[in-house]
Amino acid sequence: MIQYFPKQIATKGIYLYLGALTVISLAFMRHVMSIDFLIMGVMWVVGFFLLSNYCSKKFQEIPQDAFLRNIFLIALGLRWAWCIFAYIYYLLKTGIPFEFAAADSIWYYEETMGNLRANIGDVWRYLFVDTDAISDSGYVFYLSLLCKITGESILLPRLVNCIFSAGTCLLIYYLAKRNIGEEGGRLSAIFACFMPNLIFYCGLHLKESLMLFLLVACLERSDYLIRSRHYNVLNIALPVLLALILFTFRTVLGAAAIFAFVTAVVFTNTSVIGKAKRYMLIGWMILAAATLTGGTILNEAEGLLEQKDINQESKRMQQTIRGNQWAKYATGTVMAPMMFVLPFPTMVDVDEQYNQQMLSGGNYVRNFLGGFVLIALFSAIFITKNWRNLSLIGSFAIAYLGIISTSGFANSERFLLPALPVLLIMAAYGVTLLNAKNYRFIKIWYWVVPVMAFAWAFFKLGSRGLF
Repeated sequence: MIQYFPKQIATKGIYLYLGALTVISLAFMRHVMSIDFLIMGVMWVVGFFLLSNYCSKKFQEIPQDAFLRNIFLIALGLRWAWCIFAYIYYLLKTGIPFEFAAADSIWYYEETMGNLRANIGDVWRYLFVDTDAISDSGYVFYLSLLCKITGESILLPRLVNCIFSAGTCLLIYYLAKRNIGEEGGRLSAIFACFMPNLIFYCGLHLKESLMLFLLVACLERSDYLIRSRHYNVLNIALPVLLALILFTFRTVLGAAAIFAFVTAVVFTNTSVIGKAKRYMLIGWMILAAATLTGGTILNEAEGLLEQKDINQESKRMQQTIRGNQWAKYATGTVMAPMMFVLPFPTMVDVDEQYNQQMLSGGNYVRNFLGGFVLIALFSAIFITKNWRNLSLIGSFAIAYLGIISTSGFANSERFLLPALPVLLIMAAYGVTLLNAKNYRFIKIWYWVVPVMAFAWAFFKLGSRGLF
């Protein structure tokens, strides 16, 4: 078993990115990204691979407490540094400390500023009481309470969100450790610590950093409940409560978390969860589901399911109208098989998609790690055949990514982000399983990743008739 991220693979990841970026920039010279986006892409990729390799070897033998302390402090330091940099960068580039073409983030800020002098009773209405949609109500409620302390500051709430993001790395360690072992748990936490996409959202006024913390906490507590030999009302109620809170951030996220928990309870081996406990947990979930029946959450979830096909068709039509003539081919049938490696990196300047260009390096890292995710999936199903004991994280990834693949946002980095923590665990598991036989697949994957990046650049430009 490999206990760290090999330098050979890390350097290969860097060279492939630099090669792909050079070829794409030369091939589509008229649409090359600006120098600041090029530098950011290189920074994300080089930083992730070199630091993951170094820290996975450096922290391999240190005690657990020291490891967790180091990971949290490093993660927090990186996120605070990026948060402050992004604040200044956006201020210089857009005139306001918000991202390019900001929409939701400005709405969150303006909505919470309207609640700055409101009493707690008025703020409470955002949760289930006086709101058109459950999604987002939890984050607005949270920001409204936080602004009672931070006032009109834009930067301070983002710095607080950095703490949640750093805490997510620790939760990923505990979740991964119980599923794939100590070595895999440490590698998963290190991947999360340096993952560009997780760092990037700490510089925005969006809900993603807190939402991912709540999601991983829900999965971690659910996994603890399933595997624990001792349980009480609090241990049972906590994952259910966290799942309900997820509905106030993104409806399908809460639904996927509950589906994953039920699936794990049903399929996990009896050696891990006894029959009596299995029946008790199933009964508890049926009771919880019955409580939701006919409520606001269920109505909204049903509405989303009924509208998913309409939303997908509408999104494709809008893209086609705007000049993206090939968008109509990106259907759920086409996108679903690729969901474990999406989104593709945007390495060309098109349609002023500046936020996507800023994250080209992060999305490339996701594509590169996708090869190890596929190894983990194949091994769990056909070789080690321990998929039952990995059913919680596996079923969540499949359920959530399956829902997104049938929507109009199959390659939207922001909508794919919630699956990233689980995919990082699976990627770490794939790395620990490397041997001479399956490394041959990774050698093939070395060719696939840059081809995907080039093909995506060709698709984005060709569908708009720009060459």
